[in-house]
Amino acid sequence: MNALAPALTVTRDLLTGTEWSPAVVRELNHLAADIKARPDRYRRALGGRFLALIFEKPSLRTRVTFEVGIQGMGGGAVFLDHTGTRLGARESIGDVARNLERWVHGIVVRTYEQRVLDELAARAAIPVINALSDRFHPCQALADFFTLEERFGGLRGLKLAYVGDGNNVCHSLLVAGARVGAHVRVATPPSYEPDAETVAEARRAARETHGKIELFHAAEEAVAGAQAVYTDVWASMGQEHEAAERAAIFAPYQVNQALMDLAGPDSVFLHCLPAHRGEEVTDAVMDSPRSIVFDQAENRLHVQKAILLMLLS
Repeated sequence: MNALAPALTVTRDLLTGTEWSPAVVRELNHLAADIKARPDRYRRALGGRFLALIFEKPSLRTRVTFEVGIQGMGGGAVFLDHTGTRLGARESIGDVARNLERWVHGIVVRTYEQRVLDELAARAAIPVINALSDRFHPCQALADFFTLEERFGGLRGLKLAYVGDGNNVCHSLLVAGARVGAHVRVATPPSYEPDAETVAEARRAARETHGKIELFHAAEEAVAGAQAVYTDVWASMGQEHEAAERAAIFAPYQVNQALMDLAGPDSVFLHCLPAHRGEEVTDAVMDSPRSIVFDQAENRLHVQKAILLMLLS
């Protein structure tokens, strides 16, 4: 094992975020902070390691940060563009996994269906990392809480309000928030709540860390007194045909100045990006001093470096 890697036992894959214990998430944050502060120390940490990036969906932040991340630690990346042909269409997912494990040391996958990640992980003897699926976006949420820890100095009891669709980002904020002991409040329209199984798992983990998970239908209730207000697009990739219907349903959940005024005096605004300005968030909030969306984007690099180091070293 690389001398710079953590001593904790880490599961082979990062598929949902539920695989990682609160102790592992704490170690990840410590490692990411050190990588950010002393990048030269890690220049050769993954020398000779190679990563395959399989993307069925477009990407800016995820692709750039993973490619720069492994190259910045001495490794290399191979990008496999599957935006035109879904993974499994040309040859079976199992065969893809068994080929890649002969050539590279890890697989990063951005896909439409969680089952694709699960099958790759089941067939490949190398780590598989979820770079976004229909159910989870663990790398994003881990970077988000790292960013909040930088801002507030701690995460235990921190009040995060998520407003909008109970989607993959929402699921991962619940999973990660429970593991850091945060108080996560989610406000969605009726019938757009996060998956009940994910909520139950988050509540189980929150009992261990003294965190708290609450669900609301009123955005104002969730945001009242919060230290962080988070939103995401109303129609995710693959839901474009629902965009007009969702725009009408989610209009009361727009994060605007009036909603931010209900949050705590030191509150910050977060968004996983890309943002649809004028829809889920106004320009005034996105461009305000309270917005830390580009800090989140930067920290994807440092946190994903830490993830790669924990899984590939």
